[in-house]
Amino acid sequence: MDGAEAGAAVSVQAEDFDPGAEQARLVAGRHDIGAVVAFTGLAREIADGGPGQRLTLEHWPGVTERALAAIAAEAEARWPLSGVRIVHRHGPLAPGDRIVLVLAASRHRQAAFEAAAFMMDYLKTRAPFWKKEAGPSGEAWVDARESDDAAAARWSDDAAAGRRSDDAAGGRRSGDAAGGRRGDDAVARRRSDDTVAGRRSDDTVAGRRSDDAAGGRRSDDAAAERRSDDTAAG
Repeated sequence: MDGAEAGAAVSVQAEDFDPGAEQARLVAGRHDIGAVVAFTGLAREIADGGPGQRLTLEHWPGVTERALAAIAAEAEARWPLSGVRIVHRHGPLAPGDRIVLVLAASRHRQAAFEAAAFMMDYLKTRAPFWKKEAGPSGEAWVDARESDDAAAARWSDDAAAGRRSDDAAGGRRSGDAAGGRRGDDAVARRRSDDTVAGRRSDDTVAGRRSDDAAGGRRSDDAAAERRSDDTAAG
């Protein structure tokens, strides 16, 4: 193994690696880990195809290992991780060969997913590797891609702050919606109470009318009795 850094958290080597064995070493004896996200990058065929294809990766010994260690350390600072591992090969590689392995372990899956994506995006743009492709049409150094820069930019502090702001805004909207529902419920309860009170008031009025009617009937009966008595006396 050519070079390792930060307690073997990262390795830069010419030889192949075993993703399963690397993951087993990362979690050995650990019972606090609930998720491990693994990414394995492979060498693919170049655009013009044909026989004799070859990818050659060159690195800066010592400097490349420190750059990978810094990426791993930043991931651990950003997310609650239980462990990380980066293995990157250099030298000649054929299509289908493994190039890079990134492992992120955490108690919960979300931190592991995000940390693994972050490390790969930064590795593609900040680690000092140089790639040369060879095929039927000759050899050529591969330039950095704008899409890789764009992927890494999403992890900038400003972008992260924007995501947190969006999350907070979403939380406020959710709270406002809940508050609105509670307000609607209160209005509905008040309307219900008013309706009940209205019915009670109507019942009271009706009761008074009934009492008045009964009183009127009693008065009419009394008057009729007096007239009957007067007639009898006459």
